[in-house]
Amino acid sequence: MSTLPNILVTSAAGKTGLPLTLQLLEKAFPVRAFVRKRDNRSDLLAKAGAEIIVGDQYALSDMRKAMAGMQRAYQCAPTAPNGLHYNAVFTVAAVEAQLEHVVTLGQWLSAADHPSLFTREIYLSDTLIRMPSGMTVTSVNPGWFADNYLMVLDMAAHLGLFAMPLGEGSVKKNAPPSNEDIASVAAAALIDPTSHAGKTYRPTGPELLSPNDIAAAMGRALGRKVSYMDISEKMMTKALRAHPPSNYSEAAVSQLAIYAEEYRRGAFAVTAPTDHVAKVGGRLPETFESIVRRTIAERPDLKARFSKRIGALAGFAKMLLTPALDLDEIQRERDYVRIAQPQFCQDTPEWQETHSSAALRTPLRQAS
Repeated sequence: MSTLPNILVTSAAGKTGLPLTLQLLEKAFPVRAFVRKRDNRSDLLAKAGAEIIVGDQYALSDMRKAMAGMQRAYQCAPTAPNGLHYNAVFTVAAVEAQLEHVVTLGQWLSAADHPSLFTREIYLSDTLIRMPSGMTVTSVNPGWFADNYLMVLDMAAHLGLFAMPLGEGSVKKNAPPSNEDIASVAAAALIDPTSHAGKTYRPTGPELLSPNDIAAAMGRALGRKVSYMDISEKMMTKALRAHPPSNYSEAAVSQLAIYAEEYRRGAFAVTAPTDHVAKVGGRLPETFESIVRRTIAERPDLKARFSKRIGALAGFAKMLLTPALDLDEIQRERDYVRIAQPQFCQDTPEWQETHSSAALRTPLRQAS
């Protein structure tokens, strides 16, 4: 019988939850994977040895069941409305279950007065989870994931375009981390709370890349020329409405537009890259080109074919004909809390102080 602590992973079928669960299982830790439904991802986790529990992460009764008998947990709020509600449910259940340690997935942009409601809720959630006595916490705060660029990989493969509203193509603005690298930092903190309790980490990729660099890496992996196209936020909303990803919601798009503005302002370039993946996660951070090559290997539909190119052209035409979203109206209709004087990250003294090079000099820094 295992003497290792029982670990709960929430959002276990998600971008970071799935690789985190697999990494913990590889080290023989008993893991309970909390998922929304049974599908191929939960089947993969079950086959690897995880205990699967299906439930509603927003329901306190379900979260209580998931926490029963656990000693440690990974808190990963879905990128969706009501994130603060989810994190409140998680915190209540964690306190009741007397967890010894929690690793929470936060956000590099997290600030008290940020224009994004989702981001302000993450700031509040990170504060709430640290309030209970007797439970230690580690925060993992990545920036713009490498996975975000893969939303437009089909267009790159079949039309040779990498189109996103990221601003000037030659300016290096992000060091994108892979889902697996982010998970490795979370895994290390769950495995060894003594070394990581009370600390905050920012996993990144190995180097700062410009949008042109991203396009070139896609091109090398695809074996064709790919060019970056800086598009407007209006065009981005048209593309997402015409070809919605699996986790698409208009509410999430309204926040993505704010994050794109932060990207153009250079918030994701601040202090990047870090050495946290290597020194905490214990692995060399994966290059963006390697991430793209892995994705291509898993997706035979990305291979160049005349029919695929025709389909991509038709999809591009559909995007042009799709009405754009009114992002401000979306927030009004959903009665989002709007603060009087929102501030982007680099306009916020508290954010500048806690996200400076000096604050991140060592990967084992105390969280603020």
